[in-house]
This record gives sequence, structure tokens and C-alpha cells, in this order.
Amino acid sequence: MSLVKQRDPEQREFHQAVQEVVETVKPVLDRNMEYRQQAVLKRITEPERVIMFRVPWQDDDGQVQVNRGFRVEMNSALGPYKGGLRFHPSVNLGIIKFLAFEQVFKNSLTTLAMGGGKGGSDFDPKGKSDGEVMRFCQSFMAELYRHIGPNTDIPAGDIGVGAREIGYLFGMYKKLKNEFTGVLTGKSLNWGGSLIRPEATGYGNVYFASEMLATRQDTMEGKICLVSGAGNVAQFTTEKILDLGGKVVTLSDSGGYIYDEAGIDQEKLAFVMQLKNIRRGRISEYVEKYRSAVYTSVDPTLDYNPLWTHKADCALPCATQNEINQKDGENLVSGGVRLVSEGANMPCTPDAIDLFLEAEVLYAPGKAANAGGVAVSGLEMAQNSMRLSWPREEVDNRLKQIMKSIHSTCLDAAADYSIGQNYLAGANIAGFTKVVNGMLDQGLV
Repeated sequence: MSLVKQRDPEQREFHQAVQEVVETVKPVLDRNMEYRQQAVLKRITEPERVIMFRVPWQDDDGQVQVNRGFRVEMNSALGPYKGGLRFHPSVNLGIIKFLAFEQVFKNSLTTLAMGGGKGGSDFDPKGKSDGEVMRFCQSFMAELYRHIGPNTDIPAGDIGVGAREIGYLFGMYKKLKNEFTGVLTGKSLNWGGSLIRPEATGYGNVYFASEMLATRQDTMEGKICLVSGAGNVAQFTTEKILDLGGKVVTLSDSGGYIYDEAGIDQEKLAFVMQLKNIRRGRISEYVEKYRSAVYTSVDPTLDYNPLWTHKADCALPCATQNEINQKDGENLVSGGVRLVSEGANMPCTPDAIDLFLEAEVLYAPGKAANAGGVAVSGLEMAQNSMRLSWPREEVDNRLKQIMKSIHSTCLDAAADYSIGQNYLAGANIAGFTKVVNGMLDQGLV
């Protein structure tokens, strides 16, 4: 950790992600002395390749704008680099490195042949016209295309990158390379996309949560759930909770959150999807239509998020990193939450995680619980390679089996090291061991 911090002192999110893994895999290093001799920690925390570039584009007023583009190709021991692109003002190299590092272990848990990578830009698509987004995406791909390919690096979507952005990116790639390949996932259905891909991260999150509940002879039926976010992951997490008989009472965006004690039913969820996906509006508009709900705007003076103060059985953070701090964790435990399943990447701080483990809350780290998205991206890659399109039921069944397998893998790894029902340690140990063994098999490269 000293070396990691010394090399990149400003990359706090990356330090946090590495620290979490390093602490939990120490027993693995102690049991396998070859890992220390081969310096696997130093190798696995250093990206194989980092690409950073400028992205000039022209807005609707004719003014030239310049953003930064990133792609971190972290590890390819198990397959070509795979991971999303994030377009958000907060994006910097440290955040992309943390996401790429997490992606390596997440992908290894899916059982599919995928390495880990991540990319993005500090470009903010919010409030931009379709033309501006298109011009940005084309400029972004004019550099990125040199570094990706269906057998090299296959990007996907993430925050700020949905079907619209994937379409523009793919169109530019196809023009520059003069080939139609499965170089991007998250594509529209009529030109190579997969059924269930938009739903996959949210559905997989709930499938994993259901597997955890089953270990305590419980189900999602009747559970009151707090969900953060209002984008793709939050929407389909909510949809699957409703399918399984649970009740979701919160959703949020960067401006604030809504609390609907009666529950966000299918009709209300359809309104949210139309609001966020088509109109690109704000979650505050929810209370204009459903008067019984309460909207609370973000208060930067608070050291906690009021969303997590409501009494509930389950919490599924689906917004962004470090959205649940220690104070939020205390509020969740005192509010009766007995399960936390991460739909976002690293949404809980280390202090909050320690609190959940101490209180014996069922806690699922994102690298396990939200692996459904990249799992179905892998299935989309397989369909593209075969020039086939599987029916919805088949993809959903494969997703369920993958999430069930990830759950079992985490428990088995934890049991192998006698650390109980610790999904965090189990996920890290299982993912780490698989990747490291692949690296060692391939020599010092």
C-alpha cells in the first residue's frame, strides 16, 4: 500500500479499492509463498496499459470544447479487456483505475473469459443536445478505436453512457475500421445487442440478494427496500424487487431523493423510466405527479444522506462510489436493515462495511452483486461471435445461474479460509486467486 500511495498519491478511490483487496487476500499470500516471490500484488495493482487523450468537439453554438478521455487496460490474464465507459464530470484517472481494478475481479467471478478494463471522460452528457453528444462520441472514438477490438478490448456503457452513446461510438468505430464486429456491448437489439442487457445489472443485484436471503431461509417477499439512484441499475433493481414481492420506497439522483411510503409500483416505475430515459428529467418531478411522496433535496452541510435514515429491511445502493459512509451505515443498522447489496461500484466506505460485518448484516460487495451487467455483456459477445440472438428467457436463465454461481464461489472461498459468511473476503479471494494463477501460468509478462 505504501508503494501504491507513493506512486499515485492523489488517487484516493484507487487506494481504497486496492486496500480492500490487499487486506482480505493476506491469508492467500501466506498460504502460497510463490505469490510473494512472484510479486503478484505489485503486478496486479499496476495497469498493463493506460491511455489518456484529449477529446476536442464543437457545441451547438460553434464553440470548441475540450475534454479528457481515458482507457485503463488493467489485466488480460483471463481474456480481452472488458469494462464500461463512464461520461461524468467527476471522471479522472484515479476513478478509472479504481473501476478497472474492481472490474478485473468482478469479471473473473462471472466464469466468462474476460479481463478487466475501464474508460471514460469528464464530459457531461446531461443537458447536451443529441448533436453535441454525437460529435463528442465521434471525437472520443477517433482516438479510442486504435486501442480496442473484439479480441483486444471491448468497452460497454456505464454512468452517462447508454444506448444512444453506444450507438454513436459504434458508428464511428465501424466507419474508421470498415468492419462490423462485436467491439462494443450494450448495443441496440436490432444491430447486435442482447436481450436482458439493460436489465442485467439490476436483475443480477436482486438475484444475488435473494441468494443471500436464502441462506437464512428468507426471501424478498414483503421486504421494504431502500434503493439509491434512478438510472438503469436502480430502475431494474426496483423492477426485479417488485417481481419478487418486495417494496421499494426510495429513488434518487444528484439533486436529491424521493420517499414514497406506499411503494413505487409498476405504474410509478414506468413513469420514472420515461422521466429519466426519454425526457432526461429530474427525480424531483416524481412528487408533482404522485403527491403522497416526499422529495428531499441534497443538503451539502449534512455528514449523512437522509435517504438511508428510513426504516427498511434491505438497502441496495445503485448510484455511485462512497455514497454510504459510517454515519449512513449506523442509520441503516439502527433502521432495521439486515441486507446491503451493492448495485453501484464501491458505494460503501470501508468504515460502513466494517460496521455491517460487525452487525452481521448480509453484505454483498459490488464486484459480486453487480456482476450481472458484465456477465450479460459477455453473453452479448458470445452471441455476436456466433451471429446469433438468444431469446429473453435463455439470457435471463443464464444470468440467474451466473449469479447463483458467483454466490456459491464467494461462500466456498470464505469457507476455505474459515472466515464465515463474509462475501467481501470470499469475492476478493476467489477473484484474486483465479486472476493470479492465470498470470503465473503465462509467465513474467
